[in-house]
Amino acid sequence: MDYRSEAPEILKSFLVYHETIKGHSKATVDEYYLDLRNFFRFLKLSRGLVPSGTEFDDISISDVDLGFVSKVTLTEVYDYLSYLARDRVKNPRSHSLEYGLSDATRARKVATIRSYFKYLTIKTKQLDTNPIQDLDSPKIKKSLPRFLSLEESERLLNAVDGKNRERDYCILTIFLNCGLRVSEIVGLNIGDVHADHLRVLGKGNKERIVFINESVAAAINDYLAVRKNIAAVDKNALFLSNRRKRMSRETVHIMVKNTLLKAGLDREKYSSHKLRHTAATLMLQNGVDVRTLQEILGHEHLNTTQIYTHVDNAELRMAAEATPLSKFKADKR
Repeated sequence: MDYRSEAPEILKSFLVYHETIKGHSKATVDEYYLDLRNFFRFLKLSRGLVPSGTEFDDISISDVDLGFVSKVTLTEVYDYLSYLARDRVKNPRSHSLEYGLSDATRARKVATIRSYFKYLTIKTKQLDTNPIQDLDSPKIKKSLPRFLSLEESERLLNAVDGKNRERDYCILTIFLNCGLRVSEIVGLNIGDVHADHLRVLGKGNKERIVFINESVAAAINDYLAVRKNIAAVDKNALFLSNRRKRMSRETVHIMVKNTLLKAGLDREKYSSHKLRHTAATLMLQNGVDVRTLQEILGHEHLNTTQIYTHVDNAELRMAAEATPLSKFKADKR
């Protein structure tokens, strides 16, 4: 995807600002583009600016300009959020279509729209007033992260097989021991691997050092022994696809789902990101403090990390046992 050739100028300048000035990753900027493209498509459709019967994904936004954007109202944005909550397909690639995006997804899209209009009013002063200044964000239901137990994690690692065994085992070992994001794993280069640590490029192009244990080091060495015999198209990439190119996030997601199935684990319940949750939870359960975990996971804010402290808090368990009624049993009558 190249927004530079597809986006209208009124949108392109916003995206360039985030990529070059704010230093956001290409993946993040692409998400901004897709969010705003869908928003503009909805506006064109609701304003009757496209021929009847036009498919939503076929609506062009090339003619969107400042005049179009300046007419946006708070009511239109709420109508758009209603559309996302009720009528938008969750996963267009799925055979069983489900409608309505999650609260978290809609909240992210609201954040994108807010950022865009803030840019137009405050940064570039192309608009005198912000028409969505009072926009509320969907309330997100707080839920505890799902994670594999230690026994389930071992089952997953033992289930790895096939022609890419060393590669897949290495990826899963890094997930479960280091808690990297899938984007960070596929972004690893051979030069990022050192004897006792990995150099990781995280969100916002922020670099961090993640130290590795004996298990991870052994898995990496076993994979590198195989990797050196592959005539790679991308010579820098650590993890290669069957086409000898850098693995994509989608390929990793599929590999994780398939291995979960082989291990007899619920592939609908768990995912690549849940393996990151697993690493975080297992570290906390084994004595790693929350601030150290924040550094390992690359969280900008501590409150993002603190959700893991509620998953299996030993002190809360002790408190439950400490009540004088903890052993009480009613008389049978």
